[in-house]
Amino acid sequence: MRYAYALTGALLLGGTAASLALQNPATAQSAQNEPGTIQAAAPRPGAPGSFADMVAKLQPAVVNISTDQKVTVAQPANPFSGTPFAELFGQFGGGRGGQNSAPVTREAQSLGSGFIISPDGYVVTNNHVVAPGNSRATVEAIRVTLPDRKEYVAKLVGRDAASDLALLKIDAKAPLPYVKFGDSARARVGDWVVAIGNPFGLGGTVTAGIVSAVHRVTGQGGANDRFIQTDASINQGNSGGPMFNLNGEVIGINSQIFSQSGGNIGIGFAIPAEDAKPIIDTLMKGKPVQRGYIGVSIQRLTDDIAAALNLPKDSGEIIARAEPGGPAAKAGLRAGDVVTRVNGTQVTPDTTLSYLVANVPPGEQAKLDVIRDGKPTSVTVTTAVRPAEEQLAQQLGGDDSFSEDNDAETPSASGANGIGVTVQPLTPAIARQVGVDSTVQGVVIGAVDPASDAGQKLRRGDVIVSVNSVPARSPADVARGVQAAKAAGRPQVLLSVVRGRNPAVFIAVKLK
Repeated sequence: MRYAYALTGALLLGGTAASLALQNPATAQSAQNEPGTIQAAAPRPGAPGSFADMVAKLQPAVVNISTDQKVTVAQPANPFSGTPFAELFGQFGGGRGGQNSAPVTREAQSLGSGFIISPDGYVVTNNHVVAPGNSRATVEAIRVTLPDRKEYVAKLVGRDAASDLALLKIDAKAPLPYVKFGDSARARVGDWVVAIGNPFGLGGTVTAGIVSAVHRVTGQGGANDRFIQTDASINQGNSGGPMFNLNGEVIGINSQIFSQSGGNIGIGFAIPAEDAKPIIDTLMKGKPVQRGYIGVSIQRLTDDIAAALNLPKDSGEIIARAEPGGPAAKAGLRAGDVVTRVNGTQVTPDTTLSYLVANVPPGEQAKLDVIRDGKPTSVTVTTAVRPAEEQLAQQLGGDDSFSEDNDAETPSASGANGIGVTVQPLTPAIARQVGVDSTVQGVVIGAVDPASDAGQKLRRGDVIVSVNSVPARSPADVARGVQAAKAAGRPQVLLSVVRGRNPAVFIAVKLK
């Protein structure tokens, strides 16, 4: 079971101001729950008074999945090396001569859930259920156990790490019970859902709850980071199991939980069927799953960044870097651009730029509506094939750590430029000293005023590349950028900052 610790807020608060005209009180806005405005909703015709009959039909298609794995483990060094007890320790598996002995191979297992989607034995589950537990492990066999305890060794038809989906095939003589995907796009917050799976190895466990949220972004799913959230009890071992609506249709595949204890606290996440089914169909055809890619690093348009750009918050995402030679760079997209729409669909915290671009087939064009230097424009990008997630992680490099991590030993800065930092031009010698790439151009921070907003976000050795999208090559450039922000009435200034070998990121800093 994956853990979604890096939750991203996805609740949009909206409202309208009610104008009260004394001469026309009938136009006054009333409370949403005014007495008489909401009637108790009776169950729709055919809705179950109990889940028992529905579960009895569905449960035969839900299976337990386990893997047999072999893990290579290094032997510890012999602590008695050079003493008369050295050989004795070696008899019990210890190393000789003070060195680690030859690695040993041990057996391991994993447990999860899945469901049959065809009478001839295709089974859907999570990729992480059937993947090796770590880089030193190999999967020897995948076993599928039906509710009648019949066990089959499954063939891995295909997997897609980006969506955390895998497709298996078992050979059974008789036609198998199976279930179909439903339309998850019709799921509404408050709808009943039922989950069936194998939590903690307890096969055939049924739990029920409601849809807590849709289009939930957890920060764990990359290009497919959009989930159905539920309070139906989901625990370790439920991964890969189905989430059903009251029509008995699979509308989600249980994949993640948010938990600080490892157990269920009522926050679970399922991959929506509308996203999963096209991927499963592709895997069933023996084809690789391909997604659109334009080669950019992006950041959320936080309140601070939006204020610095004088834009409404959550009105898009900002480009932190366009990969040189990539599709976006070739099309003219550049750092500092705020992308608000992709092919007419608005970029929001629920529908991210990564998600929208990934769903544009490689080789096709994506029209991006962009705000550049405060003015709207558009850029048309021809998408490429999105690299594997591991390759993307290597391209990013660094630890991307620009949280409140300022240097406690940083001396106070005079803040003459209005943001509480002192800077000097970045020379090749200083670049080597602070550990940035020789191609980086900007000004390096020599001191930060700990009482300023910059003191909570920046530290000595950070390199400011630009101020409000204008290149900064001298202290005067920084001062001019700050003065321009003040003259425009903006409370913050937007800096592009490089720390060590990390890619440049945008940081909004309040003016002093």
